[in-house]
Amino acid sequence: MHTYGLMANVLYDMDIGVPWLFPYVGVGGGYQWTHLDGFTVSSGGPFALASDDTRGAPAGQLIAGLSMPIKGVPGLSATAEYRFMKIWGGSKFDALENPVDGGPAVSTDLKMHNEYNHIFLVGMRYAFNAPAPVTAVAAPPAPMAAPAPAPSRSYLVFFEWDKATLTDRARSIIKEAADNSTHVQYTRIEVNGYTDTSGTPQYNQGLSARRAQAVAGELVHDGVPQSSVGIQGFGETHLLVPTGAGVREPQNRRVEIIIH
Repeated sequence: MHTYGLMANVLYDMDIGVPWLFPYVGVGGGYQWTHLDGFTVSSGGPFALASDDTRGAPAGQLIAGLSMPIKGVPGLSATAEYRFMKIWGGSKFDALENPVDGGPAVSTDLKMHNEYNHIFLVGMRYAFNAPAPVTAVAAPPAPMAAPAPAPSRSYLVFFEWDKATLTDRARSIIKEAADNSTHVQYTRIEVNGYTDTSGTPQYNQGLSARRAQAVAGELVHDGVPQSSVGIQGFGETHLLVPTGAGVREPQNRRVEIIIH
């Protein structure tokens, strides 16, 4: 018995926070043909059943698998996959009942009620639209003390993924911005929050606002008047490093302090 046909599948990759493993699930639909080649059945009775016929029917399948990205080759992944495919309705084949005593053959039907397959696959796949890796560039260290330095008017504070808590390095940068604000004339201080493109736009909007509020609160703690601080969250817009959707880019998880 040979089965062949065409299937169209839809797969959904899931980001579980592990950079080397991405589970995925999928469904498929299509059409399958089943060919009986010299198929015979004998139950010890007066007839032996034989068929050489091909019939087709709609088919569907469920898919579950694991994708493991290959380090150093963007878009290339090793996969391990399971598929369950079922041909709906069963197929009815033309057959002959051949009497075992040598009498004339009689035409009849042969019905397949349960046609399904369990399929296990291992392989490789390549995503042509995978973004090239972006090399993270660390924020430059604070300049060494020099005679009469001009205070900076823009500061960047970076955050860990999916967090709005301040690191020790972040508190140091905020303290520097607060101290320098006392040496320049300013009308207002903007505190603008941003995120990378992982997560939904709605969630990222709220996360960027929480990051901005955390930085503004630390500025006030360091002596900046609260009335001079303006807070705004921009979500995943205005990326510092352009990326595609769903990319965890450290330099895009930031708050910018601007002294006007």
